[in-house]
Amino acid sequence: MTSYPSDEIRDDYFPKGDYLDREFHELEKKHLWPKVWQTACRPEDIPEAGDYIVYDICDDSVIVTRGGDGQIRAFHNFCTHRGTQLVQGKGNAKQFVCPFHGWRFGIDGRNIKVIDRQDWGDCLSKEDVDLVQVQVGEWGGFVWINMDPDCQPLDVFLEPMKSMCELFEFEKLRPAWYKSAVVDANWKTTLGAFTEFYHVQTTHSQMLTYTQDYSISRAMGRHGWISYTGSSGLPVGRSPRLPPKEQPDFREYLFEYADQFKDYLKAMQTERAYQATQRLRTEVSADAPPEEVLSKWGQFIYEAAIESGAGWPEHLTPEYIADSGFDWHVFPNTVFLHPAIEAVLWYRIVPHGDDHTKSIMDVWSLERFAPGTEPKVEREFYENWQDGNYPLIFAQDFENIPKVQRGMKSSAFKAGRPSPVQERAVSHFHRTLRRFIEDPHADDQLAPEPLVEVPAETA
Repeated sequence: MTSYPSDEIRDDYFPKGDYLDREFHELEKKHLWPKVWQTACRPEDIPEAGDYIVYDICDDSVIVTRGGDGQIRAFHNFCTHRGTQLVQGKGNAKQFVCPFHGWRFGIDGRNIKVIDRQDWGDCLSKEDVDLVQVQVGEWGGFVWINMDPDCQPLDVFLEPMKSMCELFEFEKLRPAWYKSAVVDANWKTTLGAFTEFYHVQTTHSQMLTYTQDYSISRAMGRHGWISYTGSSGLPVGRSPRLPPKEQPDFREYLFEYADQFKDYLKAMQTERAYQATQRLRTEVSADAPPEEVLSKWGQFIYEAAIESGAGWPEHLTPEYIADSGFDWHVFPNTVFLHPAIEAVLWYRIVPHGDDHTKSIMDVWSLERFAPGTEPKVEREFYENWQDGNYPLIFAQDFENIPKVQRGMKSSAFKAGRPSPVQERAVSHFHRTLRRFIEDPHADDQLAPEPLVEVPAETA
């Protein structure tokens, strides 16, 4: 059996076997997915009593449902008689009925009918026939599940990210759109494209005209924190990778920022924020210093949100916003980008069934809407991402990810060599994943690390 020791990972090195080996996938099936917190759905997916949605991860299937008391519960999706799956997809049920032999279960998981129960005499206890419960928690507008009855509480597991992002009130955001696509790559290959900004300078080079793109990242407990250099954490400004160009009107960076996000990302910017940005044209002087322009930009976006009735988080400070970073990787398979405050991109990447060579990437574009104005959004699922009409920035990433997977298969490629500064979150993830597989509680008390010193020429 191949060995995957965690101390083999360095900040600048991780072996390719974690992506390619079927044996590593089997370890994940046994030691990761059944024992880790992961996002299963959103509460509004199951608004009424009896509503349910199925979350599948490798060989496991979980029913997430809302009870008559309004509580969200989760159960393993099998009949306790002979293992038949009870439901698929989503729907509403007063009972879960096994389609094979007719055993019945309440939406609270209690067995309420065993056909010809007398056949068993005294053999069946309550524990034998009730559905097997799964741990459930809510944070950030998502329902999280954990199949391990001895797992760390969700609030503890999410630290320090939870404390550093709590004030943004993600739970008040709702989907503007929600797409899922199959990607021809291991789930970690897909995840890796969204846990670093080092690739922006090549993959998304159109952004460099308004993006000071040098990034930093660090380990935060089990999780990864990614941001940009500078006190605000915002990357606004011309990249030093481009030839110098005088730009006396700082507003132009923000106009291009707004236009590209509107056209090439279609996320992380509400329409009202885009319109608020246009106020800079008439209400801020072309020769205003960058600090004034940024201040007015934030003010106009805030005013638009308040006027719309969407509201705004009350307790945010510039220091809190900067400390919270730009992008978080929440171990093992959740990523969110939140620089816009009222518009967040949220990703979940999972294996495609039991196929370790493919993954499914879910993308929620979340926005803060005035109550009652939220659009009704259904999931769009694409077997081929090219059918999904994804914006340019996603298309650029989706083009590259399968190339990474194919390239790693080369007999001459032995290991990834990530930047210890800009891709530290990537190597930290690999180390954390191996440690979790060794012992799911090994890092329960892992403290955040300080920022890695930025090289002088980029500081």
